[in-house]
Amino acid sequence: MPLEELGRRPLIMGVLNVTPDSFSDGGRYVEVSAALNRAREMVREGVDIIDVGGESTRPGAEPVSLEEEMGRVIPVIEAIREELGVPVSVDTYKAEVARAALESGAVMVNDVSGLRFSPPMAQVVAQHQAYVVVMHMKGTPRDMQRNPHYEDVVGEVLTFFQERLEFLDAQGVSEERVLLDPGIGFGKRLEDNLTLIREIPRFLELGRPLLLGPSRKSFIGQVLGLPVEDRLEGTLAVVAVAVYLGAAVVRVHDVAPARRVVDMAWALKGSLPSLTPGQVNRMDQVDQTNQVGQAGRI
Repeated sequence: MPLEELGRRPLIMGVLNVTPDSFSDGGRYVEVSAALNRAREMVREGVDIIDVGGESTRPGAEPVSLEEEMGRVIPVIEAIREELGVPVSVDTYKAEVARAALESGAVMVNDVSGLRFSPPMAQVVAQHQAYVVVMHMKGTPRDMQRNPHYEDVVGEVLTFFQERLEFLDAQGVSEERVLLDPGIGFGKRLEDNLTLIREIPRFLELGRPLLLGPSRKSFIGQVLGLPVEDRLEGTLAVVAVAVYLGAAVVRVHDVAPARRVVDMAWALKGSLPSLTPGQVNRMDQVDQTNQVGQAGRI
């Protein structure tokens, strides 16, 4: 099971937004059949975890009702678990949605509020012995990008994580199942996002795996001057740096290229993953092609 590898090798969390209004892929996977097809594709591309979300948390996003969110995510989670068996995370800050998702086969809760918006969330996580991603966000999705300001962004996020870890421990959530996410793009300025990525090693001092979600976000557009649909290379650059600096999980939309970048960055770090027979065969084919090409040049 991929989650058993958490902390041993970098994992890829694939984004599956079953929403009409997410900033990058809104409306593409609203139907269960379309979402399941995308999940199948992600599995073929090498995903480790699929993160299913039913409410957009883009800047300025309006909340949706409990019933609507649950109606979007639960059928998709059930379909993925029944057919594919890949670990599923539910991207929600609502305890009721998390409970239903965990009972439907999800094994992780990805909470952008850091378990602050819905008081029963910690108990739900503890009762189901689920993994949980604790993310830092200044404000709410509706107002988080209205002039955020930090005196020391790394220090403030570290303090937040320390308080959250103490809270979760008091609520009976096993520390071994907690991941930390500095919340790239959630109530952060460009310089804050870049600083948080550079300072990944400081967060590792807390002893918990770090998840980073840079995929297609606006800070990449600010640096490169590109719209959301052209931010793949920028995303992959961040993924490579994050893995090299020690991130345990990267959350991305584009699984196939991220898989290659993650494995290459991991190899450069000195931790070459063991090759499957299929990978060995592909490498043999590449070697043979290179030999032919070299012969032709001589």
